[in-house]
Amino acid sequence: MPDKYFDFIIHGGDYNPDQWIKTKEIWDEDMRLMKLSHVNSATIGIFSWAILEPEEGVYNFGWLDEIMDKAAENGISVILATPSGARPAWMAKKYPEVLRVEESGIRNEYGVRHNHCLTSPIYREKVRNINRKLAERYKNHPALKMWHISNEYSGECHCPLCQQAFRDWIKEYYHNSLDELNDKWWNGFWAHQIDSWDEISSPKFRGENHVSALKLCWKRFVTDSHISFLENEIAPLREITPDIPVTTNMMRMYDGINYQKMAEHLDIISWDNYPAWGTGDYGYVSSETAFVHDTFRSMKEGKPFFMMESTPSIVNWFDINKIPAPGTQTLGAVQAVAYGADSVQYFQWRKARGGHEKYHGAVVDHCGHENNRVFREITKTGEVLEKLGKVTGGRSEAKAAIICDWENIWATKYFCGYNNKHRDYEKECVKWYAPFHKRGITADVISLDADFDKYDVIVAPFLYMLKNDTEEKIIRFVEKGGRFVTTYLFGCVDTDDRCYLGGFPANRLKDVFGVYCEETDSIPESFDRKATYKGKEYSVNHICDVIHTTGAKVLGEYKTDFYAGEPSVTVNDYGKGKAYYVAFRNDGELADDICRDIIGEADIRTDVNFEIPTELTVRKRGDYIFIMNFSDSDKEIVLDKKYKDVLSDSEISGAITIKSLGYSVIE
Repeated sequence: MPDKYFDFIIHGGDYNPDQWIKTKEIWDEDMRLMKLSHVNSATIGIFSWAILEPEEGVYNFGWLDEIMDKAAENGISVILATPSGARPAWMAKKYPEVLRVEESGIRNEYGVRHNHCLTSPIYREKVRNINRKLAERYKNHPALKMWHISNEYSGECHCPLCQQAFRDWIKEYYHNSLDELNDKWWNGFWAHQIDSWDEISSPKFRGENHVSALKLCWKRFVTDSHISFLENEIAPLREITPDIPVTTNMMRMYDGINYQKMAEHLDIISWDNYPAWGTGDYGYVSSETAFVHDTFRSMKEGKPFFMMESTPSIVNWFDINKIPAPGTQTLGAVQAVAYGADSVQYFQWRKARGGHEKYHGAVVDHCGHENNRVFREITKTGEVLEKLGKVTGGRSEAKAAIICDWENIWATKYFCGYNNKHRDYEKECVKWYAPFHKRGITADVISLDADFDKYDVIVAPFLYMLKNDTEEKIIRFVEKGGRFVTTYLFGCVDTDDRCYLGGFPANRLKDVFGVYCEETDSIPESFDRKATYKGKEYSVNHICDVIHTTGAKVLGEYKTDFYAGEPSVTVNDYGKGKAYYVAFRNDGELADDICRDIIGEADIRTDVNFEIPTELTVRKRGDYIFIMNFSDSDKEIVLDKKYKDVLSDSEISGAITIKSLGYSVIE
């Protein structure tokens, strides 16, 4: 697949002209407003099944023909969606088996969206049929540029069809051996041995829900079910329009599907970006958002991704939906492009008059005209994006990586033990990503299945579960000269959540890190516990390993509790590389201090040659350098030489000021 499909940044969003079919004059007004706001794309048809096929086998494409033609006439690219995210009422009435069954065993009634069984042969057939009709009708249409498959895949079904499919999946996974399954699930505990495949069912509140291996298998099955359903959707599109790329929009770090696995089946990775700007903590929110951008960018080995949704103003589903400060939307768009996005898209183009999302932000408000702040800001964003078009396809090469593995997201939620209240795998990953982000160093965010060899430094926070080849990959990485950093509760279990025997970390990793863990302690919030790193004192927050060295150098020690004087941070020389073990959690400066030192030791350079002041973010993509200010005050930065200011097309050098919630792009 190519690095890019467009020579310009896609700027647009979800457009629902079918909601305005009785007032078609609005369609022409939409075309005028799109051009006025420098919008060049529209995503159409996401929830249009009921109007596309009002009766079984009766199709109504006239309205869509008209919209596709208008888009082409006005220079608007169309990302055409398949409508499987919400089936029409007639289908649920005639084929109730397409509706999902909840964990309770009760089948849902018709309503909401994503209320469909992924296994249902009937639903798969109906989806394939409508997708084929769309592909056949619009395969040669000049407006069609991309397929948007369904919308925000999510959820699970517990119907008899899915239960049987799960059992079939389990059979294959465990090589048709109940002995293997019972061993891997450690079913002797609580006398839970499985004697027949039909005794297995999905984890349920009123059934089996304490076997973490079962829950892991269920998540893997649900992921594979979504992928199978996705492939069913894509098949007619690939057949009829092989040159049109396909994508589907993912939802941040949603844990219902292993996105890292799903990504393999898409041409372009897309995600829906809704930062919590309303909290006012712009620094953390920007860092967390950058982390997610890099997560999705890394799914295709650094290739550009699409920001398929964002809000032009507010969302409607936070508890309190604060208006982001003026300028935030444009800055967020610039950040997305800086971190690898080749699109800036919105939900939604025009606000609906009714329905659940009628108060969700839109480019065109209920007032229906361009004379408001949000429309003006979107117009400014469009003007900026037009000047950044040369960046499309540009990559950011990384020498550092953070491991944030989807199966570890699951595994760290399912085990019972230690600190069950304060446990957040994703936040730990963001914490250890932040030191690279703040220093202008590109870091990939990768799974355990990724290639380790291309990095100089890998940080693996809270890497509780190891996959079958993880141990050997870490050993090889360190032996060849890499620096590998991990933290508490490292290498405890295999992919079935069975503890490794012989102590933690697993097997030969004790030799690699030169330590072994004797116990793990959980720290009540009222307790004040301390540890050091290179003489500096830090709080021990929530959890820590009590470790002993077997050759590692001690870089810090505990200052309190019965294990005072024992190591808290260590480094071990192994082969040509180094392995660091950070035995305790600290929610303050520890991650930043350790990464600062390792970045220096590994001689990982920032992406630019000038100093980056605190509270400014700098990211290099291709030949462009993006300087962003997510703080509430203006900041000065001193450039090392003359650059071209991309937005003003002028020469720039020396000290420049980046306004609060402002940015500069230099070449």
